[in-house]
Amino acid sequence: MTSSTLDAFLNSHVAGGAPFAEAAASTIRQLVTAAVTLGRTINQGAFGLALSGERGDVGPGGDVPKELDVLADALFIEAMRRAPVCLYASEELEEAALLDPRAPLAIAIDPLDGSSNIDINVSIGTIFSILPAAGDPVGEPNASFFHPGDAQLAAGFFIYGPQLALVLSVGSGTHVFVFSAQLGVFVQTHENLVIPPRTQEFAINTANYRHWDEAVRLYVDDCLKGMEGPREKEFNMRWIAAVAADAYRILMRGGVYLYPGDRRRGYGEGRLRLVYEANPIAFLIEQACGAATDTINRILDLTPTALHQRVPLVFGSAREVARVGRYHTEPSNIAERAPLFSNRGLFRA
Repeated sequence: MTSSTLDAFLNSHVAGGAPFAEAAASTIRQLVTAAVTLGRTINQGAFGLALSGERGDVGPGGDVPKELDVLADALFIEAMRRAPVCLYASEELEEAALLDPRAPLAIAIDPLDGSSNIDINVSIGTIFSILPAAGDPVGEPNASFFHPGDAQLAAGFFIYGPQLALVLSVGSGTHVFVFSAQLGVFVQTHENLVIPPRTQEFAINTANYRHWDEAVRLYVDDCLKGMEGPREKEFNMRWIAAVAADAYRILMRGGVYLYPGDRRRGYGEGRLRLVYEANPIAFLIEQACGAATDTINRILDLTPTALHQRVPLVFGSAREVARVGRYHTEPSNIAERAPLFSNRGLFRA
């Protein structure tokens, strides 16, 4: 464990002279200010605002926002007006908002990830992606976000749980900072996280089993067979229903997360958004030596064509993510279906 503060970390990043480093550091500091305010509001629970009430109107992503979703978006967009941010893209907005056409950065954000957890006191989060502003921000405000995820300058998420934590990467590893109420600052608790390449834990919403493609069902079936199955080891399953919270667990102890597309109406391309959920999570996971795909293709290679574009998402321990891909691309070699392989071979280990 280290004892460096977030400010010291950001100062070191700026001193390294990376492009846009100073602007990114200023933006992250403003995000932190908004997150601390939001965290205090969440901690008030039933004694504060009616956080879980719905606003009634369907948002641009097809979901009905809750009061806390709207409050979080307002907090973060106001914070970004004080940062060197040209464009602000959010789950709560149809189009990217132009803040300052002269500023160098664009930010994509899910202000509140895991709204369904508000009522039950389970962790929720904020996910963000920082990119260079590009093109014509006035005439085509969304264009800055239509670049592969590798173009990200920084990415991170806040977790509002037993601790208020920030998981952050500026392209030099993935690091964790926890807010100290006593000191009033974020203190670094983990640096250069490394996700174990192997795992015995997976995260998926098994209530959707009947809607999955065969490859996903077979993968989960093989995990559930435990020692007696082709994997020859026992698996645990976890599902928090907030991708940031599941990502935090995987960063800390390994595992694999799956949110595939399925046969339900509106879920054919998954449910998570490429620009402000999958891309920043993939950036953090890869910086921690993990992997992230759309079940087959690397997430950070994908070029978005719409601001609210959805994508299937698999991320976590690199070997397990690769295995999920093989269930999709090499189905004839799956152990239980190919006598040649029996319980061993291509999919073992």
